[in-house]
Amino acid sequence: MKKTYKIDVDCANCANKMELAAAKIDGVSSAAVNFMALKMHIEFEEGADEAKVMKAVRKACRKIDDDAEVYI
Repeated sequence: MKKTYKIDVDCANCANKMELAAAKIDGVSSAAVNFMALKMHIEFEEGADEAKVMKAVRKACRKIDDDAEVYI
């Protein structure tokens, strides 16, 4: 399953780091961040719990930039 989430991030470098961090989360098959559109595209692994995975993604993104937000 693929989903798109609105994000709030201040710089392209942080957006790139968020993309890399999200891709490492268990349950994420692939992740892509579009800084200009302020969107994060997540493809979940088969059977992954979306809410649990996105909570982990959000936490990982906050570690990169404490002002960053992933709107779930």
